[in-house]
Amino acid sequence: MSMRSDLVKKGYTRAPNRSLLRSLGVTDHEMERPFIGIANAYNTIVPGHVHLRSLTEKVKEGIAAAGGVPFEFGVIGICDGIAMGHAGMRYSLPSRENIADAIELMVQAHRFDGLVCVGTCDKIVPGMLMAAARCNIPAIVVTGGPMLPGCLGGKELSLTDVFEGVGKVAAGKMTGAELHELECAAMPGCGSCQGLYTANTMACMTEAMGMSLPGCAATPAVDAGKLRIAYESGEAVLRLIREGRNARQIITHAALKNAVRVDMALGGSTNTVLHLMAIATEAGVPLVLDDFNAIGEAVPHISHMQPGGPHSMVALHRAGGVPAVLHELIDHLEDAQTVSGKTIREVAAAAGVLDPVVIQPTSDPVHAAGGLKILTGSLAPRGSVVKCSAVDEAMWRHTGPARVFDGEDDAMKAILGREIREGDVVVIRYEGPKGGPGMPEMLSPTSALVGLGYHRVVLVTDGRFSGGTRGPCIGHVAPEAAAGGPIALVEDGDRIAVDLYEKRIDLLVEAEVMDGRRAIWKPKERENTGILKRYAATVGGAEIGAVQR
Repeated sequence: MSMRSDLVKKGYTRAPNRSLLRSLGVTDHEMERPFIGIANAYNTIVPGHVHLRSLTEKVKEGIAAAGGVPFEFGVIGICDGIAMGHAGMRYSLPSRENIADAIELMVQAHRFDGLVCVGTCDKIVPGMLMAAARCNIPAIVVTGGPMLPGCLGGKELSLTDVFEGVGKVAAGKMTGAELHELECAAMPGCGSCQGLYTANTMACMTEAMGMSLPGCAATPAVDAGKLRIAYESGEAVLRLIREGRNARQIITHAALKNAVRVDMALGGSTNTVLHLMAIATEAGVPLVLDDFNAIGEAVPHISHMQPGGPHSMVALHRAGGVPAVLHELIDHLEDAQTVSGKTIREVAAAAGVLDPVVIQPTSDPVHAAGGLKILTGSLAPRGSVVKCSAVDEAMWRHTGPARVFDGEDDAMKAILGREIREGDVVVIRYEGPKGGPGMPEMLSPTSALVGLGYHRVVLVTDGRFSGGTRGPCIGHVAPEAAAGGPIALVEDGDRIAVDLYEKRIDLLVEAEVMDGRRAIWKPKERENTGILKRYAATVGGAEIGAVQR
């Protein structure tokens, strides 16, 4: 069997290359085996990554046992929770492109025959999938698993409880001492944040599109089952090489639509729209925003996951995980190949729902339609996204006056200063891919609104929302303000109408008034340096996944 790695190890002209490999301890026998790259996102600043060393060791064991030679290399990882609410969040989305680029550089320079990606969190797993699609070699992803829930006073906790605690302190509903006690109890160890936030949603998407082994997404970080999955993933990549099955044979249009189906069934993070579009771009797959609405109308929301509902990822795991969700959705799925060697419908057929309270039958769903909606209208001609599963139905239709802020910081000051009134539509702009730059997440203002006790405030932004966000929060408004989209022309007091039933968001201002505003509009410029300057100059809109052009 000829291999890509033969280019670095075969023939007398490659004696210098082999000499360097021998300095690593590679034997004559190993020179005849497939070379497997392992992209490991281990670091000691991200809770979802601090345990990845042990998983990677099991991956190496599986590769060696199946007849391959493992070579580990590192990629970066940013913790969105630590980066949240300050300038550091502008660097999070650009890190996705850095990760994809770094893996491509290592894979292509060293001519690896296969790739195993070990990562967990928000931009890391999407970046890994983008790289796998871009390099198009046999590849598999091992997601690191969710953290166990925290506990205080008999109540399960997650990171969102702490963010919302900030608003409660501002409202006088919680003391500083109580918040300290909460922050010390909420996050008990390694793993991705406990609910169906972006990290765990992307793990579920990875499994649903067939790029990780069944059960991988929901198995907790501390569960021994995660070690077994890591070992079996190492073995599986060798089978993919023998079969000649490359990443783009797994990441197909059908596979990505299956991922959207699971996303709708679980009510996942709005960020998945951004990331799935970016992965589709790398894979050459024609996924479009309309696919999300079409699938959302057909696939019901069947699991009420945190933050909108009560169930944690551990609860989903105990209910059967993603395979159980696939089992319940089997009549909706398009058959597609997976890295397990089974088709996705075979995976679904072999599974079962272990807890129908957590994974409800499609005949008795949480909501009749899926958990995400794409909204268009005069405020977002190229689309916007809302996690409707986390919105109280009393706010599915709302019209209110705009409160406009040119950035998250000013909005946060107004929220904590109780300058927002019930019924307002808070608009935070110049936070898009180009204008932010980096499209920062808005968990701090959304959580502050909840903590302060607001019930009838809509938040609209050309930036993003964390997977931990709940409430009527509409993000990814395109075109963004920096590109001259209508959101740039909104003024305080303008009426904005939101209708989730009709999937619309409209600025109720007459066309001639808008024309007059546009004639005098000038974009607000940020003084960017380094990577943010390069990113702002090359990034595309949210409607195409904010990929760099």
